[in-house]
Amino acid sequence: MALRSRRLAGTAIGALAVCLLAAGHFVSATDRTGGTGQARHPGPRPAAEAPAAPPPLGAFLGSGAEGVRRLGALQRWLGGTDVRVGHTYLPGGRWPDIEGQPEFLQPWAAWRRAAADRMLVLNVPMMERNEARLPDAEVRRLLHRAAAGRFDGHFRTLARHLVDAGVPDTVIVLGWEMNGITYTHRCAPDPEAWKAYWNRIVTAMRAVPGARFRFDFAPSRGVDAIGWTACYPGDGAVDVIGMDSYDQPAGETFDAMIHQPYGLQAQVDFAAVHKKQISYPEWGLFRNGDNAAFVVRMLAWIAEHRPLYQTITDYCPHGVWQCRANPRATLAFRAALSGVPAPVPGPAHTPGPTAAPGPVSTPGPVPPLVPASAPSP
Repeated sequence: MALRSRRLAGTAIGALAVCLLAAGHFVSATDRTGGTGQARHPGPRPAAEAPAAPPPLGAFLGSGAEGVRRLGALQRWLGGTDVRVGHTYLPGGRWPDIEGQPEFLQPWAAWRRAAADRMLVLNVPMMERNEARLPDAEVRRLLHRAAAGRFDGHFRTLARHLVDAGVPDTVIVLGWEMNGITYTHRCAPDPEAWKAYWNRIVTAMRAVPGARFRFDFAPSRGVDAIGWTACYPGDGAVDVIGMDSYDQPAGETFDAMIHQPYGLQAQVDFAAVHKKQISYPEWGLFRNGDNAAFVVRMLAWIAEHRPLYQTITDYCPHGVWQCRANPRATLAFRAALSGVPAPVPGPAHTPGPTAAPGPVSTPGPVPPLVPASAPSP
């Protein structure tokens, strides 16, 4: 369905599929097609069975305070659907950035504390100069120093800053896309040292009084530079097994993304064996342009497999709200997720005063942006 020649036809099919998804009835084609590409009707839902609440929804809308402000606008654009997940990235330039400066964390922490059911997801680089394209030999040298404890103190400082900000339950996406070649915190130059370093970071952060962090191991989909299971640091240091999944390479079908080595099915299966939840910290369009079929299939996969959270990367070329280049995918995303009822709220969290909610509106997308610490695809 990802091929360009089939996108126009897929849009019409997708319109029906996303409506079914919003009602809780859509099931992935890989479950019910037997490889034919056409889903069998699931049959009527028993009258007493209520549809399950959707997995917590969020988006990456910018790294700083502007990203926090846009969460409310996204929620209004979706007809009031609860946007419960705030997602941002610590800059990876120098160690003071990775320590999470209080002025950077404060807007995100205030948003998180305002409602008990919200979730803050924070991508944390494992190395400074994280996008400096250092050679493997230099990365290997840094990993050896890291595995010996050279950088532990930076992560203790980060943990204290998060606890002091009132967000001790932050989901930490540590060293994301470690199976690739982009980041200095990549795994392939020395997987054993990398795993030892991950464990040191987790131990250091968990030791800070008050910490209740969850650590998300999130490779990119597929093999890339190394099979991501070779980087897995062990069940004791991982709470969630995530995956970043963009619509690439050109011409790739969604079924291929599911079944490729180290693909979507491999993630689900690996997490089940290790008794971990899954997540999708990054996903979005890419090499196949305005591919509504990819959005429909990805949302169906998410609905079926119930991740801890999902956050689309929402800037061009990946996004559907801040990017005007993808109108068909935008229509599919909005049709699937508009007006989804919020889950029953839990106990009060003692939030501070908040402004009265504005009316549900239909704002146009804000201008596209590429944040300073945006993910790489």
